[in-house]
Amino acid sequence: MTTLWQASQQLLAGETGPESFTASALHAAQDPAKEGARVFTRRYVSQAAQQATDAAQRWQKQQSRSAIDGLPVSIKDLFDVQGEATTAGSHLLLNAAPAVANASVVDRLQQAGAAVVGKTNMTEFAFSGLGINPHFGTPANPWKRAEQRIPGGSSSGAAVAVADGMCLGAIGTDTGGSVRIPAALCGLTGFKPTASRINQAGTLPLSTSLDSIGVIAHDVRSCWLLDSVIAQQPLEMQEVDLHRARFAIPQTRVLDGLDSDVADAWKKAIHTLQQAGATLIDIPLNELDELNSMNARGGITAYEAWQWHQQTVLAQPEAYDPQVLVRVQRGSHLTAQDAEVLYQQRQAWQRRVNAALVGFDALLMPTVPCIAPGIASLDDPQRYMEINALMLRNTSVINMLDGCALSLPCHTAGSAPVGLSLASVHGDDARLISWSLAVETALNWRS
Repeated sequence: MTTLWQASQQLLAGETGPESFTASALHAAQDPAKEGARVFTRRYVSQAAQQATDAAQRWQKQQSRSAIDGLPVSIKDLFDVQGEATTAGSHLLLNAAPAVANASVVDRLQQAGAAVVGKTNMTEFAFSGLGINPHFGTPANPWKRAEQRIPGGSSSGAAVAVADGMCLGAIGTDTGGSVRIPAALCGLTGFKPTASRINQAGTLPLSTSLDSIGVIAHDVRSCWLLDSVIAQQPLEMQEVDLHRARFAIPQTRVLDGLDSDVADAWKKAIHTLQQAGATLIDIPLNELDELNSMNARGGITAYEAWQWHQQTVLAQPEAYDPQVLVRVQRGSHLTAQDAEVLYQQRQAWQRRVNAALVGFDALLMPTVPCIAPGIASLDDPQRYMEINALMLRNTSVINMLDGCALSLPCHTAGSAPVGLSLASVHGDDARLISWSLAVETALNWRS
């Protein structure tokens, strides 16, 4: 399958135009044998096709707007598009007032000439790492699709759209792992930047303290390219040598209870990186255990989500996905004083974790500790909550840190998808994505 990076390189070399890429994506999105009906909450078929046609003319005149001019991308269903209601995967907002302006990232995509093929489905209001949506349906994971496994969330449709060729890259959000989890479970690459790098204006919030806007694509270069379009300041990719790498592997929390598929892929990846010359150092990082107590009553996410949802929950609780409603309602038990304590605890925790990571190029960890379970197996509310907590366990560390992270595939081709995460501190995005490219190359994924 052609990646966003490869397609862009073909355009830049004058080898092809963007129409074929967008036509192929639109065909896949409308193919009844695929997951398009559950991947998208809205499709922009004629608009995307016209954008690709217009972009082709610009490329012919050597007047392209960007390196992705005319290439197909998707946007998550919580980004405003002028004149449309932003539904965030919920029936509650189907009749909401239309957005008066585009979200900042949508404007940037339009300015770059991207062919936006549609809005992608998601966990209702982005409040779960599983990707299940009872309102619009749950798009099935591409791996062993007949088994109907979860796609991961909350950016579920974003990942399946990329995996199924309905776009070459997707814009999602990540509050506790919502870009990296579906990327890991669907065999893709997901990049969560430092939150402040991407303007979140016009994005429906979950938790404003933890929300970030990220990207999903097939490989590191494609994520870097898409990030460079939506970010206010593009990252400068650097050439790095794994022989000079010092990667930390936390021994607290993130390696607990790995299933056999994840454990095997993790061990092989670590061995490969050591063979490639990287120095891997186990560190205690006991601070990670403190997150359990900080989040015991729902934490910052539940408190801030309740502030946004309070009136709607009180008026129409029956309209919510019951699993999302339970998580939102936990915030009702937290006071402003409780929240202030949480914010102070987070700041102190960040200072201590940042100090522990001085001298390391990145943290390494499995993105999620298990492969994708079946959708039907999560009908039981208790199992839903247990698996959801497990999915979010590792990735949420980086949102609390206000850092940056990238998940890339580390499994053997044909086996269950498993993600390897590289993560770093606030503002270290350029170095992180450079190291990620080196790791991807060593693991012999896309180079």
